[in-house]
Amino acid sequence: VEPITGELTLDQALARALKYNLDRRAKMMDEALAFKQLDVSHYDMLPRLLAQAGYSDRDNDKITLSRNPDGSINNNRVTTQERRHATSSLSLSWSMLDLGVGYYNTVQQAERVQIAGEKRRKAMHLLMQDVRSAYWRAYSAQKLRGEVQSTTRLAEEALDGSRKAESERLRNPIDALRYQRQILENLRLLEAVDAELSSAKLELSALINAPLAQEQRLAEPLEGITKAPLEIPVEVMEETAMTNNPDIRENHHNARIARQETRKTLVRLFPNLTFNYGSYYDTDRYQVNNSWREASVQLSFNLFNLFTGPTQIKLAEAGVALADQRRVATQMAVLAQLHLARQQYANALQQFQRADAIWQTDARISEHMKNREQAQAQSKLDVVANQTTSILSLLRRYQAMSQLYTAEARLQATLGVEPKIGSVFETSLKDLVRDLDS
Repeated sequence: VEPITGELTLDQALARALKYNLDRRAKMMDEALAFKQLDVSHYDMLPRLLAQAGYSDRDNDKITLSRNPDGSINNNRVTTQERRHATSSLSLSWSMLDLGVGYYNTVQQAERVQIAGEKRRKAMHLLMQDVRSAYWRAYSAQKLRGEVQSTTRLAEEALDGSRKAESERLRNPIDALRYQRQILENLRLLEAVDAELSSAKLELSALINAPLAQEQRLAEPLEGITKAPLEIPVEVMEETAMTNNPDIRENHHNARIARQETRKTLVRLFPNLTFNYGSYYDTDRYQVNNSWREASVQLSFNLFNLFTGPTQIKLAEAGVALADQRRVATQMAVLAQLHLARQQYANALQQFQRADAIWQTDARISEHMKNREQAQAQSKLDVVANQTTSILSLLRRYQAMSQLYTAEARLQATLGVEPKIGSVFETSLKDLVRDLDS
């Protein structure tokens, strides 16, 4: 993992997550394993070449008797085999049934490779969505930490001053306690903000596989707030989702696997034709021909297939029907997710615009209160309360922005749209950042 130098940008965080995230690497290893299994499945269609060697030893001679034509026993005993002898053979066997089953296994494994690729795409969408959300939360924590600490110190000073005034009986006790109650409430809100934001950078470091103890300085990302996703016609979005959504594509591959299973079941019901050819050698000196070649053709058929065949075919057809039903159900679910994601983006955009307007208003109010406090026309309680309100408004603004980008990422994931990047193992981190930026 390349060390982080300087400020970490959002594109760099996304690139590091795609290149170094451990869960994503596990998904990519799953896909690589599926490719290896596909390569192995090709060899199942080859003939079987069997090499054998053996040694035989017995404690007495193998003696046989013979029967005369008239049925009487011939008492001449004959030794037909040495006590110790070695055998060796090299035989080739090719089953047409294994060839057909191996072919359909290979076709099914090719579909499983595509399924692994779709799972990797889905994991990439979720990872980029989590990184965007964590980055904005971490940046808001970085942005608000100074204001939260300064306002907390001011609130504690006001609280100490109020307690001192109460102990010296300079103010009405009830008024002092009410004053302290309001200060403590503001402190509780500030501590809640600090607790909510304290874990954001740890989550981001875990997603990009960065040292958890290292303090990261985040660069301010560009606020690309736009209504462009809402201006795309819904029909175009639906067509894109039906074509590119990973869940739909995965179910299409599963349906093809189920259909290949039906064909494989039919192949198993046919008679099996086996070709055999081998070369054999035996050191037994009682054999006239110690080495020989042998070829054979065998035709076999399992008679129980006449009874179990119809049931096996019905089972395979039921699997096809189930796969088709799951595919249709997934298509309807994706359409619902698309409309829901689009609506969530519209709602998030509206909430961000409202939160931004509230923050700008609270920031102006806080600025006026600071000026009045400097002119000694405002108490510390009012300053703390207004600064706390301003901090909460800014926090809600960043939260609304994070939800907006999360909704945008969810919409992109439903559409199956991802950046065009090459292999993350072969592409350098710098080139990967450039690809994501473009």
